[in-house]
Amino acid sequence: MKMKWNSEGIIMDKMISIKNLNKIYKAGSVEVHALKNVNLEIGYGEFIAIMGHSGSGKSTLMNILGCLDKPTDGQYLLDGISISKQNTDELSLIRNKKIGFVFQAFNLIPRTSVFKNVELPMIYAKTKPSQRKQRSLELLGKVGLTDRIHHLPNELSGGQKQRVAIARAMANNPPIILADEPTGNLDTQSSIEIMELFTNLHKEGNSIILVTHEPDIAEYADRVIVFKDGIIIEDRRKEGVQNNLA
Repeated sequence: MKMKWNSEGIIMDKMISIKNLNKIYKAGSVEVHALKNVNLEIGYGEFIAIMGHSGSGKSTLMNILGCLDKPTDGQYLLDGISISKQNTDELSLIRNKKIGFVFQAFNLIPRTSVFKNVELPMIYAKTKPSQRKQRSLELLGKVGLTDRIHHLPNELSGGQKQRVAIARAMANNPPIILADEPTGNLDTQSSIEIMELFTNLHKEGNSIILVTHEPDIAEYADRVIVFKDGIIIEDRRKEGVQNNLA
């Protein structure tokens, strides 16, 4: 079981703890209950796939997990931090330090080189230039793009763009990678290559949480969570995968 200690010396065995979490969106007099009393615990170093049809609540949960949105009520603890109590600046710092994002549309800066795209999160984190350069080159080597560092995103294939996005997500060495439909714009072979990268990152100790509607992609994960109408209807682990929750 992987465990950490917080600043008070208390052992924490859960990276994410969600209790009775609700999210309600209001459009005029209409309320949409996107998440309904969700309870979920995720241990350090897990590889999780979140599935569900459009409108099931999976993307809403991903936004909350990524500190891009707050729940209407309920508790969300991330690495021992109560997210609901953080202000906008504090949430930004948490995202930069603890979470790496990978999106279906890549979200690379178009007129900026591959190298500069990977370097950007470290600039926000005020990392020294020499360290930024070393880390960027290291990560681009890890994703097999050493020979593309000066290329612009429009000079890359879809699979290469997603490799850049993964390298960028790892820039500040966050403990969590959140991937939203990371293979949605890729062909079969590129999808396999991207999922193998995620698998390797997981083996190195990173926690991977990905949203997908593709069952074959979800099979790379050790645990699959299925949403429907804002609630969890299934939470299963692969046979032989140990539950590292207390």
